Amino acid sequence: MIFMVFRLCALTVLASLGIIILYIVVEGMGVMSWDFLTQDPMPSPTGSMTRGGIFSPLIGTFYLLLLVLGFSIPVGILGAVFLTEYVGHLKWSRYLWVIIHNLAGVPSIVYGLLGVALFVWYLGFGLSLLAAGLTLGIMVLPIIMVATREALDAVPRSLREASVALGCTKWQTIRHHVLPYSASGILTGTILSLSRAGGETAPILVTGVAANAALPSSVMEPFQALPYHIYIMVTQTSNIKESYPVAWGAALVLVALVVFMNAFAVLLRNRYRKKYRW
Repeated sequence: MIFMVFRLCALTVLASLGIIILYIVVEGMGVMSWDFLTQDPMPSPTGSMTRGGIFSPLIGTFYLLLLVLGFSIPVGILGAVFLTEYVGHLKWSRYLWVIIHNLAGVPSIVYGLLGVALFVWYLGFGLSLLAAGLTLGIMVLPIIMVATREALDAVPRSLREASVALGCTKWQTIRHHVLPYSASGILTGTILSLSRAGGETAPILVTGVAANAALPSSVMEPFQALPYHIYIMVTQTSNIKESYPVAWGAALVLVALVVFMNAFAVLLRNRYRKKYRW
């Protein structure tokens, strides 16, 4: 009986996911074309941005993810290595990890408000690509740090002891043994966190995204992004017949981008698992 409940739960999850993906594909394929991917959004006679394509929101999303990548990966991984390998034996580090775990569950709009106060107002970045990228970078930092810690803890303690016994320093042990063996878990967690950043709307809504922004020539300018473009198409237009197909098409491209990033994470994980075994 209990296994029947497990099967029903698993089937419910798979069926829900399958229905959502299938619905997005069916609705989004109707507007999918080369012009849809390579043209900027253009206004219709009614003033809504339902003509043209999604080129500038797509490129804006790539720019945003590059900023998140450049900020959150070095800070998150090096911070987790320091807390795990150098001060992990101290009592206060446990409380610090409890705080980091809690930060991973804070709603994204709270990080958006933090980005407005810190980057937009205090540091004077204004509503810009840089402010939005750093805000999302801070939002995914706890996720990257937790994933890095779990990957580091999975490396056997005996491997570290053997390296130190052969005369290696602590940093040489971490650099040449611990980090390579834990790379698959770190990369997987990092790319999955980027997938979440690419689909977030609330933090960028208040820190830099704009509906009619041109393709940014610097990080200090407003930008467009796919999640916000979908939000505008669904909520800010009265012509549903024109706006909803565009929203479904943009949603299909965003889902394809997330699936591609997750597939890339799986390939990297499998490659490092085959390369480093213990």
